[in-house]
Amino acid sequence: MTAIDFTAFVDKLAAAAGDAVLPFFRTSLSVENKGRAGSFDPVTAADRAAEQTMRALIRANFPEHGIVGEEFGNERTEAEYVWVLDPIDGTKSFISGMPAWGTLIALMRAGEPVYGMMHQPFTREHFTGDGGAARYRGPAGPRALHARRCASLGEAILMTTSPLLMDDAERVAFGRVEQAARLSRYGGDCYAYCMVAAGHVDLVIEAGLKPYDVIPLIPIILGSGGVITTWDGGNAKEGGRIIAAGDKRVHAEAMALLKG
Repeated sequence: MTAIDFTAFVDKLAAAAGDAVLPFFRTSLSVENKGRAGSFDPVTAADRAAEQTMRALIRANFPEHGIVGEEFGNERTEAEYVWVLDPIDGTKSFISGMPAWGTLIALMRAGEPVYGMMHQPFTREHFTGDGGAARYRGPAGPRALHARRCASLGEAILMTTSPLLMDDAERVAFGRVEQAARLSRYGGDCYAYCMVAAGHVDLVIEAGLKPYDVIPLIPIILGSGGVITTWDGGNAKEGGRIIAAGDKRVHAEAMALLKG
């Protein structure tokens, strides 16, 4: 599988997922809650249609590859190549009619993410990375993505999807970072990480992420020159509590505050 074949196929997956999702966006679609009692973890027909479409394409083109997906589980995870799919990252934004959502696609080789894409079909934007470089394609034209330099947390723009997704202790730790940052904003899901790669946001802090929420974003963040780890500095590919920053200095300062 050459690099040209690979990138072309990822584009094909993204286009097919977009075609499956967009007819549902800003319509009166039904929403199912797959969360535990007292929580709201929505899933829609759009999520399922997009993932089914991508799985069918992968099976048809690369039947020996594995698949990890949010809606339909795992297949052949022991394979050398494994695709990681999140058909709509930011379903709560999606059902609210807000455009801060995207389709996440990654390819792992021998257990490590080697390519990732965030595709936003409504805004017609692609954010891609291979760990060594990151790229943007959209209405304004293509360009390289570069995380910006930021000397300190006091100069940083911080984002999280919502502190309500954290437990009490995590919210206290996040609050210490938020107080030190220049500006904090809520919302964004996968889009916030892409804004780190694009140089508009300096720091994203989240908790409770699944591997499919973060694996596709790792090559984009790293390719832009940023850093992404767990709160204790571990590998982000397992999910959990995640911190991504455009500058290692901000990352280190935020981690110290998270540890208290």
